[in-house]
Amino acid sequence: MRLYLIVVSLLALAALACSQDDEDESASRLQNVQDGGKVVCATLDDTPGFGFLDADGNLGGFDVDLCRAVAAATLGDADAVELRTIDAAERGPVMQAGEVDLLVWVTTWTSSRDAAWGDFVPTMFYDGQGFMVPDRLGVSSAYDLGGAAVCTLSGTTSELNVEDFFRQNRMQYNPTIYESADIALDAYGKGACDVFTTDRSALAGLRGTLPSPDEHMILPEVISEEPLTPLVPHGDSQWFDIVKTVLGILIHAEALGVNSGNVAQMTTSDSPKVKRLLGVEGSWGQADMGLDTTVAQTVITQVGNYGEIYDRHLGPNGIGLPREGGRNALWADAPCTDCPKGGQIYAAPLR
Repeated sequence: MRLYLIVVSLLALAALACSQDDEDESASRLQNVQDGGKVVCATLDDTPGFGFLDADGNLGGFDVDLCRAVAAATLGDADAVELRTIDAAERGPVMQAGEVDLLVWVTTWTSSRDAAWGDFVPTMFYDGQGFMVPDRLGVSSAYDLGGAAVCTLSGTTSELNVEDFFRQNRMQYNPTIYESADIALDAYGKGACDVFTTDRSALAGLRGTLPSPDEHMILPEVISEEPLTPLVPHGDSQWFDIVKTVLGILIHAEALGVNSGNVAQMTTSDSPKVKRLLGVEGSWGQADMGLDTTVAQTVITQVGNYGEIYDRHLGPNGIGLPREGGRNALWADAPCTDCPKGGQIYAAPLR
């Protein structure tokens, strides 16, 4: 009888352990984030404007601020984020392993990545690949680059796009592939290649870090479509909805004129859309996503709206990328009266 009781007790303990393991495995990503007290975000540190280290060694940028906005939404603190810097080739394995909660790494949304890496939220920035050359090369068009030595990055769409471009135009070229943008730029600056190719926005930021930026030009041709889009691991629709909605908060806040400096004032607005955004009346699914009713107030106060983030890192206070009339302006019929319009930055209605 004693042996029987011992066996039964051991089986019960094993069952309890398995049950606890199953609970841990089935816990939502939101619950894991809240239990751990941080959002783990994979990003980059070598691309001015998007993810870069400032003079004090602090990591910031357009992409980094979305990580911070998600932390503000889910934990109430934009600084409750662990930023893991990875190189381009690590993105897929990191996402497939579910090691991070979010990847914001100037990543182009493609069909194969969508299938294999994770779920892509709405596009955060529209870009296209281009070429940077030194003035001494004496060319003014990408179609003059036959026979050139070309630096690009491994594990990126840039590597494939440049191959397609030269093949389609029946030109020869000599590719040199690097693991990171800063290493590739250093090689380009030292004359190890004639041309540096990647997304045009990244070229604009990197050009500004060269010793003599005015001696280099970005050629006019755009050879690809690069919708730069954050993504989350497959398998948790609630977390996917949360990240999509946080980006939506940033976009709608700009369109409705709500910014980090006027959130409290705007809670008394006469606009039903503003009141709904800020959680003053009505709802748009906050409870279903496990978020506070006033989550938008927290996000906007701590991080700003889409336009503030853009200006801070990419616009006049950042690397100087124009927005007015471009694809990264708000959609054409956005309700704002004092913001750039006529672009493709759009989010699902908060209803």
